[in-house]
This record gives sequence, structure tokens and C-alpha cells, in this order.
Amino acid sequence: MVRSKAATAATASGAAKASRNQRLSNAERSAYFARREATKVLRCVLQGDAQRRAVGSIKSLVYSPSVRNKKATFALVCQTLKHLPIIKEVLETSSILNSKWKRQEELVYIITYDILFGQDILLVGDAEKFLMLRKDAIQSSLARLLVRKKAKCIEDLTALYQTPDVTKPRYVRVNTLKMDVDSAVLELGKQYMVRKDDMVPDLLILPPGSDLHNHPLVVNGSVFMQGKASSLVAAALAPKPGWKVLDACSAPGNKTVHLAALMKGKGKVIACELNKERVKRLEDTVMLSGATNIEVLHGDFLNLDPKDPPYSEVCAILLDPSCSGSGTAVERLDHLLPSHAAGHAPDIIDTERLNKLAAFQKKALAHALSFPAVERVVYSTCSIHQTENEDVVKSVLPLATSYGFQLATPFPQWHRRGLLVFKGSEHLLRTDLVEDKEGFFIALFERRDTADHSKMPSKSSRCPCAHTRDCANAHRIVYKKKYVTPYMYNRMFKIWSYGGLKFGRKKSGGATISLESEHEMVSSS
Repeated sequence: MVRSKAATAATASGAAKASRNQRLSNAERSAYFARREATKVLRCVLQGDAQRRAVGSIKSLVYSPSVRNKKATFALVCQTLKHLPIIKEVLETSSILNSKWKRQEELVYIITYDILFGQDILLVGDAEKFLMLRKDAIQSSLARLLVRKKAKCIEDLTALYQTPDVTKPRYVRVNTLKMDVDSAVLELGKQYMVRKDDMVPDLLILPPGSDLHNHPLVVNGSVFMQGKASSLVAAALAPKPGWKVLDACSAPGNKTVHLAALMKGKGKVIACELNKERVKRLEDTVMLSGATNIEVLHGDFLNLDPKDPPYSEVCAILLDPSCSGSGTAVERLDHLLPSHAAGHAPDIIDTERLNKLAAFQKKALAHALSFPAVERVVYSTCSIHQTENEDVVKSVLPLATSYGFQLATPFPQWHRRGLLVFKGSEHLLRTDLVEDKEGFFIALFERRDTADHSKMPSKSSRCPCAHTRDCANAHRIVYKKKYVTPYMYNRMFKIWSYGGLKFGRKKSGGATISLESEHEMVSSS
């Protein structure tokens, strides 16, 4: 009996040891792959920051479908970025980065973070083994840096380099195609304090730092993590069920599926996206939402012919074109980037890039306004720059007027409006990067006349004065059947009866400027 007990104990001990070895092996594999996934994200982030051409935010890169261990990857990337100035200085003074490992410096940064500030490194992978053999040199270099910076501890040292984290409420939008708002409040309320937003009916507000990435409602598409300003865009368009709606630059698709939900799944949303990789992301978002009335179109919005049957009946267009992204610095975690490090934030605006973006934005907005059956157009950016916002709207406004559009006021109760740079800018909506934690811009165009704009003459066939205000008004009168006043009577009679006044011109600082030439500048951009 005694031997039997001893044998049983030995067997149990061996099993426990084998189990520990198995757990260690799983931990090693998990850590190894997490570091490699984090390396890919960190490389994209640092290259985009250095070139001022980010392919995506930290969050969008981490939470893409290709990253499997999202939680560990996100933590590694963020913590490595927070400590990156210290890591770089330690590696430089310890002379560890030779030519071989310089080509994999992002992986070296991540492993060095783990050695200095994270958990114990398991000896899996050549890079881990290489740096662990130099662990003493790395830690000695850190100790010398503490002395040189007169820091008493690691926390004091990191405080010298870090930009303070920005706290922002966690917003989630309920996907009403799958769940009603009250049910979502009850479900989320089991873990968090939840309150409804006072402007967007399907938007909920949770405490800052609420981690919902693995929450069942997020995983199954019942709620989407979407900021308040971003959620305002589709709500401002307010498409009606049964309409045909065009989302001109739609990826990653949060606004697209919001449109489908506002339309109660009825009608049709055409989601247009030019970039092939972003089309895949868009399709994933649509599938997650459960929307069945969205058609994904891989193509260039500017190449769509408004007179073609698929588009001639479009009632509303949401245009959220490529922009500088300057208003999403908090959401994008830009304060973690090297260019935004404390005391090193870029003061010089890339004017050339802004002008190129604005040129495209003007073309896209002018094209959106040309669709014959469109009643509402929303133009939005996540930019804080006047160049991409008020200036774009101002330059296209004469053309919009010629098509029968006027600026409307989205969310009149919102207190922050457009910059006062032209008459009518009080209709525009802005959110503030500092006070609202997001810098968004929204302009809403509404068609106020009922003319059949599909019969409007093309640009090439219009008369020489076709871009002036009075001539544009005359065109609208001609194509309204209830008016029979000939065009020449309308134009020539005004000139004769008012003593040769020059119509179609406006004063600007004492100089007379032709609206025709102003519109031509818009068209050429």
C-alpha cells in the first residue's frame, strides 16, 4: 500500500512538472508571436510618422483582421512607444545595435522594452537570445542614464520623456440592425456605467479606458466603437428608409453601416472605395454589421457618371474624403509618436500636402453636387485646418448654388460652428480637438429647388457666362416647367432696365471679381 502511494505521488509530481513545461512552452510561443506582430505594427507606425504619411492609426493597425493577439500587441506597441526615447538612448550608449540587428530595430526596441520595463524574457527567438546575452550592458546603460538625468527612479525618468495620456470617454454606437439601444444599455451596464448621448440617439458613453475590444457585443457587431464626432456625420445626412445613398469614400465602413442602420436596412447604400486593401476592410465591417442593403463598389468616386442609371437616382451622398487626419490625434494616439514627443511637436504645417488634399476635396465635393437626384450632401473631414474645411466649402459654394443647393445647419443645438471666413459659415459644424477631444468638420448641403437637374447642360455646352450667378439662376428658371420666361429676355432685359449693371460679378475688397473665373479655378483644382 505504501509503495502504491509513493508511486502515485511520483506520477502526480511528474504530471505536474510536464504540465508546467507545457504551460511554459505555450507562454513562450505566445510571447514570441506577440512580439513579431507588434514589430510589424510598430514599423508601420514609425515609418508613417517619419514620412508624415501614416497608413493608419495605431488602433486601426492593431485591430486589423491580420493581427491575432490584439490585446498583447496593442500593449506592447503603446508601451514601447511611451518608452522609445529611453530605449533608443540606452541602446546607443551600450553600442548594441550592430549592422545586422539595425535592420530589425523595431523588434529590438520591443524586446528591450520587455527587458527594462516589462516581464522576464523567455529565451525563444534569435533576437531575444542576442539581447539577453547583453542584458547586463543594457541595464548598466539605463543606470547611467538615471544618474545623468538626475532621476531618483524609473518612474521619474519616464516622466521626463512621456507626454501625458489624454483621457477621453469611450463612445460606442449601437448597431440597431442587430440590437435596440435599451437592450445594449442593460447589457453593457452589467460591467460599466453607461449613459445615452444627448445628440445621437444610438450613441452610448462609457468611462474613459473602458476596454471593449473583446466584449461579446463588439465581437458580434451589435455595437461599434465609434467616436461622437464620427457618429454625427451619418446622422447629419439623415437618409430616409428606401432611399438610394452613396458613401463616396467609405472604408473602413463605420459610417457606411451607420447609414444602413439609419435607413432601417431599407433602400440601398452604395459604398465606394478606391483602395483595394481598404475594400477588404470595408467588406469585413459590412459583414460584421449584418447589413444586407449595402453594395460595395471597388472604384474611383470621381469616375462615376451621375447620369448612369445606378447613380442617377441617388438621393443623398456622404463625402468623407482623404484628409490630413489632424483632428483625430487623440483617438489615433498620436501623442505617443516620436514627432509628438514632449517639446518636439511639429510646429510647421505641411502646406503643400494640405493644398493637394484640398484640391482633391474640392473636386470630390463638386462632383457630389452634380448628381441629378441628390437632395442632401454631407461633406466631412477629421481635420482642424481651414484649408480642408471652410475654404473647400467656400470655393464650391457658387457651384452648389447654381445646382439649387444651400447650406443647412446640422444639429442646431451644437454650440461650435464654422470659422467666420465667409457669409454662411455659421451653418457649418466643428468639434474642437482640445475641448471635445476630436477635431471634426461637417457641412450639410440641401437642395431647395425642384428642377430636373439631369437636363442641365454639361460644362462644355454651357454658354460663356454659364458660371455667373444670374446666368445659373436663369438656367434653373428655364428648366422649371412652371416658368416660361425666355433666357435672353431674363438676361438682356435686366441689363437694359437697370442701366447696364454688371450681373454675375461681386465686390471683394474694392476689386471686381468675376464669379466665372472663380468657378473655373474650382474646376481646375
